[in-house]
Amino acid sequence: MKKVFALLLTLTMTMALLAGCGSDTTSDTTDDAGDTTGDPQETTLSGTVATDGSTSMESVIGVLGEQFMADNSGVTVTYNPTGSGAGIEAVANGSCDIGLASRALKDEEKSGGLTETIVALDGIAVIVNAENAVTDLSLEQIAQIYTGEITDWSGVGGTAGAVAVIGRESGSGTRDGFESITDTEDACVLAQELSSTGAVIEAVRTTPGAIGYASLSAVEGQEGITVLTVGGVAPSEETVLDGSYAIQRPFVFATRTDEALSEAAQAFFDWATSTAANDLIKGAGAVPVAQ
Repeated sequence: MKKVFALLLTLTMTMALLAGCGSDTTSDTTDDAGDTTGDPQETTLSGTVATDGSTSMESVIGVLGEQFMADNSGVTVTYNPTGSGAGIEAVANGSCDIGLASRALKDEEKSGGLTETIVALDGIAVIVNAENAVTDLSLEQIAQIYTGEITDWSGVGGTAGAVAVIGRESGSGTRDGFESITDTEDACVLAQELSSTGAVIEAVRTTPGAIGYASLSAVEGQEGITVLTVGGVAPSEETVLDGSYAIQRPFVFATRTDEALSEAAQAFFDWATSTAANDLIKGAGAVPVAQ
């Protein structure tokens, strides 16, 4: 009898021990599953990225904004096409996150608290009405036309007829770039002074004898105009990048030097200025500079 009791007691203790071990195992598993300390946390980018400025950068900022929003559904990228001068003023006074300028920032703008980052390069195409027989001008001839020294197309080998000189408004990055390269600052004599790239192209298209200038990306595929070669060199991605085409300028992101961008704006800025955006920039007709 004692042997039977001892055997039963031994079996009971063994079962209790096993039950206890099983209970510990279950408890450990629960604790491990419930402890999320140290696990990576997924974050969703959200917010608005406000850009303002150059109308010449419309194609570039358009494709960049669309792709970034497609990749980040919680982010909205806005674009206000006001011109380079207005865009620089907007970022300086905090009205936007990123100012868009189709020219380099001036020394006084940099000393006033702005930083420039070149996103791409763009050729400024010189265009004439499609009926014009002139297909090539030197940089000097272009300057002479814009300053009023040459007023008839016969003066540059064309058919006799008055030159209608068309340019952009004061503050335009395209105008600043064109005039600085042709050395015609504050000296241009214009028949029409227009406020957008599209308006210049349309004016040249509909005005016999007209000459104008516009972003290379904006004139490609346009009918009713002729894109001139300058000194025998046609504007293209290759000639802009290698520097052989004379009339070119930078596309710039202007930001406030001493003020950090929002998380969404910084993410957009970093992506747009990286090699990941190069194909999109090329597709928009500009020349990317990220290496």
